[in-house]
Amino acid sequence: MKHYQARHGLAADGTLTPLTVTSLNVPMDQRVRSMNLALERWRWLPEPYDKPRVLENLAEYTVRTYDPDGSLAFKMRTVNGQAAGGHETPVFVRKMQFVVFRPYWNVPPSIIKKELLGHIEKSGVGYLAAKNFEAVGGNGQVASDFSAADIEHLRFQVREKPGPTNSLGLVKFLFPNEYDVYMHSTNEPFLFNLARRDRSHGCVRLQHPDQMAVWVLKDQPGDWDEDKVTAAMNDETANNKTIQLKNPLPVVVFYLTAVADEDGSMHFFDDVYGYDKAMEQILEKGLPYPSSPSKINPKLTPGETV
Repeated sequence: MKHYQARHGLAADGTLTPLTVTSLNVPMDQRVRSMNLALERWRWLPEPYDKPRVLENLAEYTVRTYDPDGSLAFKMRTVNGQAAGGHETPVFVRKMQFVVFRPYWNVPPSIIKKELLGHIEKSGVGYLAAKNFEAVGGNGQVASDFSAADIEHLRFQVREKPGPTNSLGLVKFLFPNEYDVYMHSTNEPFLFNLARRDRSHGCVRLQHPDQMAVWVLKDQPGDWDEDKVTAAMNDETANNKTIQLKNPLPVVVFYLTAVADEDGSMHFFDDVYGYDKAMEQILEKGLPYPSSPSKINPKLTPGETV
């Protein structure tokens, strides 16, 4: 039972839970369809993304990294965009170009209005400083004199200051894209203990960001070993330290509800975003089939994720 649960994205506790029963009752033809859709998505990938160095499978809440020879370097758990509320992480390919230690989090306008403004109106602008935020003017300088109305009308950028409590954690990995989706550490490590981990606003949170940083930076000048990465993550005098990769890494943010694992066993996952369902509806229309995952991606508003 535990082996079955582990292969189907369930809590592997050996208990015949309602979710396990539901999974056991999925008909075989649906599992076959999942494999067919996975193969179709692989067909879309252009070079060099057909052999990505970083592969995030949203349906599995797992990221894998691959060395230049194609061998698996490691895999780790991730937290992805919430299925509810339109925060699904999109499927796309880009190249990782930057690593940023101790990043600021520039709060998106939608989150300012939905999650911060009410507190500011109730408690005053001092709420921002109390919660480790600051307002920044168009000149890039931190503002000391502003009102709730200034924040409401976006006259200032609100950002969260770097540090262990920052929503992005202590390091982020940028592969610039129109969705403003990236990978980063988190101040909520308990989320990685969940079986279903769609809990972010759209970005991909990493279980072991320090391990990712060491691996990404291993060919960079400066001998980026574990000690140096740890020092950079904790150096309060070097906030927002940005490293540009000399060899950008192909990144695929994918959605596979059927995966052949490294041991050769098949693993199946729920269609939490409905991307498989949307894809089936398009393929049922017949040729010509779409040549890009963007044809079935729900579009996120740029800048709305963390």
